[in-house]
This record gives sequence, C-alpha cells and structure tokens, in this order.
Amino acid sequence: MSEPRTPGLRTIALAVAWRSIHNFLTNPAFFLPALIFPLFFFVSFAGGLSAIANVPGFDYPTGYTAFQFVFVLLQSAAFGGVFTGFGIARDFETGFAQRYLLAASNRNGIVAGYALAALVRALVTWTMLTVVAIVAGMNIDGSGVDIVGLYALAVLINVAATMWAAGVAMRVRSIQGGPLMQFPVFLILFLAPVYVPLSLLSGWIHAVASVNPVTAMLEAGRGFIAGDPTLIALAFAIGLALPVLFGFWARTGLSRAEAAG
Repeated sequence: MSEPRTPGLRTIALAVAWRSIHNFLTNPAFFLPALIFPLFFFVSFAGGLSAIANVPGFDYPTGYTAFQFVFVLLQSAAFGGVFTGFGIARDFETGFAQRYLLAASNRNGIVAGYALAALVRALVTWTMLTVVAIVAGMNIDGSGVDIVGLYALAVLINVAATMWAAGVAMRVRSIQGGPLMQFPVFLILFLAPVYVPLSLLSGWIHAVASVNPVTAMLEAGRGFIAGDPTLIALAFAIGLALPVLFGFWARTGLSRAEAAG
C-alpha cells in the first residue's frame, strides 16, 4: 500500500497564497488599512505639502503630485510586505503555520505562497492608488515602458519587504515581533529623499540619504514617471539584490521554525 503523497512546492504555495488573499479580501480589518494608509499619505504629502514645489531649486518637471506618488507607491509596496509578515506571525500563533509545515513536502512553497499573497495585496492597493492619483490630476510624462519600469521597482521592493518580514515572523513566531518587522522598513524609507529631491537635502540627512539604497530606487522611479530615466542600472541592481538577500533570511527563518516544531 503506497504512502499518501504530500503537497509539492506549487500546491502548497497556491494553498498558502489563496488562504492569505482570501483573509485579506474578506476581512475589513486587513483590507481597509491597506487601502486607507497609502491614500492618507498620498493626500497628505501631495496635497498638503504641494507648496514645496515652489521652493527654489525644486526642478522636478512633472509636478509635486507625481513626485510624491512614486514615494507612496514604493512605500505601499514595502508595507504590503510588512503586513504580510504580521499575517505569518498570526498563523504561527494560531497554529495554522504548523499545519503547513506538516503538510508540505517542499517547504520553500510556504515562503513562495506568502510572497505571492503579498504581491496580490500590493496590486490591489496600487490599483486604487493609481486611480486616485490620475483622478487628482497627476501628470505622467513617461512612456508605457517607463511606467512598467516604475511598477517593476515596486514589485522588487514588495518582495524584499515580504522576505524581511517573513524572516522575522518565522523566528519570533508571534505578533509581538511586529515592531521589528515594521520599524527598520519605516526608518529606511523616511531616510530617503521623501519631500524634496536629494540635491535640496543638507547636513546628516543628505549624507544618510546619499547611501540609502532606497534613494536610488526612488530617484529611478521618479525618473520613469517624468520620462527621464535615471540610475536605472543601480536601482535594478539593488532591487534584485535585496530579495535575494532577504530571501535567504526568510528561508533560514523557516528552518528555525521547522526546528522549533
């Protein structure tokens, strides 16, 4: 009599992704914050701070709305990954993640499933954010290829943030690890040129922003939407390196969770 087969990588990835996406779309406590927070930041920054565009030296041609849209898009990508990490921690607390560990023959599928769910969450948020920005009159001077490049950067940031948060969640296995997932991401985002171009920053914040890896991705994204691509190679080199680095972090975190049982 043959032994029952255990689900492979693809099957477990789809199962994990489907459950996470279903929980996200059907639970207002998860769905509404994912939409409201990016829209709040976009309205606050692009609307309330629009006078910054009149500062001498602010020469971004596409307008302040587009300038801030790129930041909020990348921010929502990162925090979509972080919020997925919260869900992973919650699954460990409730014991559901242990079921995945017992069921999966290839446990890499668990990480892949959570990453897929995080991307779908982000796509829902980006759709709403983009519609609101266009309705608000945002200028888009880039071509279709440029816009694809912008969203490709957002995808890479989403994957990197998901892997970071997953690595923390699988080590801590408790929602109490939430601040550790969120604070480093928040810090690195807001130590980039958020409100003005890098050239208008000064002092220690300019020094930090100059070496912040998010700065290159942010500058490249703003170049894409303005139709004046810049720092493309550097931005994508960073964007590809971060998921690999944090993917290793997530996989070793999964090994810790496996050992803990």
